[in-house]
Amino acid sequence: MRRRRGMMGSVATRPPEPILHVDMDAFYASVEALKDPSLAGKPVAVGGSAARGVVMSASYEARRHGVRSAMPSVRARRLCPELIFVHPDFDAYRAASNQIRQVMLSFTPVVEPLSLDEAFLDVGGAVRLFGEPPEIARKVRAAILEGTSLTASVGVAPNKFLAKLASDAAKPDGIVHVPADGVRAFLDPLPVNALWGVGERTHEVLLRLGVRTVAELAATSPVVLERALGDQSSRHLGTLARGEDDRAVVPYDAPKSVSHEETFERDVDDDDEVLREVLRLSHRVAARLRADGYRARTVTLKIRLSNFTTLTRSRTLPDATDSAADLHRVGAELYASLPFARRRIRLLGVAGTGLVPAGAAQLARYRAGRWPDAERALDRIDERFGRGSAFPAALLRRGPAGPFSRP
Repeated sequence: MRRRRGMMGSVATRPPEPILHVDMDAFYASVEALKDPSLAGKPVAVGGSAARGVVMSASYEARRHGVRSAMPSVRARRLCPELIFVHPDFDAYRAASNQIRQVMLSFTPVVEPLSLDEAFLDVGGAVRLFGEPPEIARKVRAAILEGTSLTASVGVAPNKFLAKLASDAAKPDGIVHVPADGVRAFLDPLPVNALWGVGERTHEVLLRLGVRTVAELAATSPVVLERALGDQSSRHLGTLARGEDDRAVVPYDAPKSVSHEETFERDVDDDDEVLREVLRLSHRVAARLRADGYRARTVTLKIRLSNFTTLTRSRTLPDATDSAADLHRVGAELYASLPFARRRIRLLGVAGTGLVPAGAAQLARYRAGRWPDAERALDRIDERFGRGSAFPAALLRRGPAGPFSRP
């Protein structure tokens, strides 16, 4: 144990397993079940149910049929014919995530969010208030359940890598504690593809070497691994096989971009339809920017063609903006600058990058029509009556390829 000097000269002991990884269980699907209790206990998938849809989250009832995140919806439906598809509601997910974040921060200020539904916590400085890390993990889970009615799985370990593996092992709705003197006992039986960086091809190489478990990887000669995987990969995997990870938990990292994209149910080649979709996506990005308190310096347009070629075009603005009118104007100009006509488009995306805090951004010049004020009025209407209660009239003209009958 490392010892450090605390307040008033007292000595506080830092526990040997100070890192928690909190991972919500089937987060999106669980939030949907809270919104609609009739979904509880049923196989639910959050995502698009159309031919090109993808599962974003699946309830554990659906997972028992083999349904997984990132699986094409068509395959998920084949595996589970009774699967219930629900369109994602990111406003609800962000609201629940903010509640969960506040619970975590009530135990320690050292919280590193990884996504809406998972985060690392360093509780090394919280033991005098809340007990040893396993006890803190129990209290965090109980507080999340009480505040949100959602369950979380928690890994407790000496470092981030082990804590993440432990939370995976704890699912669903459990705690796994990896003591500092029990790292080998925890790691050795795991399949080698449980390690970060062991993808499908690396796994195949290791299997050809007869390496199936972490214990077998740790026992493999570094020279053999280097010859098979290269110097960098072999060193990386050797470090993980020993359970080593010196990365610190880094509290909140400001976002680098805000983006939204849509995959069309059929390829689109009508310019007017594409530009309406750019407008709709621009409003979604701008609303997120305003809600999160940022402005974007750069606008990026992403297009994936029917042959899966992906094109991106970007432009940096003289003034950072959180206005959909600005994003749409630049996005439309970027689209018009593409070198060929009659494009058959599969996917379209709009992103704002180079984010700066809204308070620090240079005030935008006055714009005729006062679009920023109008967009903030839309924000207030959406907040009061629900997302999509008000929108630009141009979005009423939606083609059949769009994902919704209305925005």
